[in-house]
Amino acid sequence: MVNTDKGQTTSKRRPRQMNKQLNNISKQLSYILRHQPKSIGLSLNEQGWANVQELITKLQQQGTGIDLATLEIIVATNDKKRFAFNEDKTMIRASQGHSLEIELSYAPIQPPELLFHGTTYEAWQLIRTKGIMKMNRHHVHLTDNQSTAVQVGHRHGKPVVLTIKALLMYQHQFIFYQSENGVWLTDTVPPEYIENA
Repeated sequence: MVNTDKGQTTSKRRPRQMNKQLNNISKQLSYILRHQPKSIGLSLNEQGWANVQELITKLQQQGTGIDLATLEIIVATNDKKRFAFNEDKTMIRASQGHSLEIELSYAPIQPPELLFHGTTYEAWQLIRTKGIMKMNRHHVHLTDNQSTAVQVGHRHGKPVVLTIKALLMYQHQFIFYQSENGVWLTDTVPPEYIENA
C-alpha cells in the first residue's frame, strides 16, 4: 500500500516536472525568437523564421535539453500558440510580439466590430488621453475574447479590459492583421476608438 502511494506520487510528479521544463523552454524560445536570437548565435530571416535544426543545435550547445519532438510538443500545446512551423517543419518563428525589425507578411484583414485590450488601471490613466501605443513592439495586440484580455491585464496588476471599436477604425482606414495564433494587430488605437473601461 505504501509503495503504491509512493509510486502514484512519483508518477504525478513527473508530468508536473515535465510541464515546468516545457514552460521554461517555451519562455526561452519566446526570448530568442522575439527579441534576442543573437543571445545563442542564431539568425532569423526577414520574416522572423529560424532554421529548426540550427535552433535545436544552438540550444543544446547552451545546455537546453531539446530535440525536434520536444519542440513539436511546445508548438502544439502552447496555450497562446506563440510559435508556428512552416509546412515541412524546417523553419519556426514567433507568431507576434517581436521587438526585432522583421516583416511578418500578414495580409490586411477586416476585424470584427469590437475587439478587446487587456491592461492595468495604471496604464489606463495614460491610455485614456494618449490611446494604445505599440511601445517597443511591432503592433498593438488585441483579442476578440474578453477572458483573454482579462488574463493579459492580470499579468501586470489589477486588470482593466478596454473595448475597441475595431470595425469603425477599419472603416476610417486603420489597417488590421491577424497572426497565426488569432491575435489581432494594428499600429495604434487612438482614444476616440476606446470605449470606457
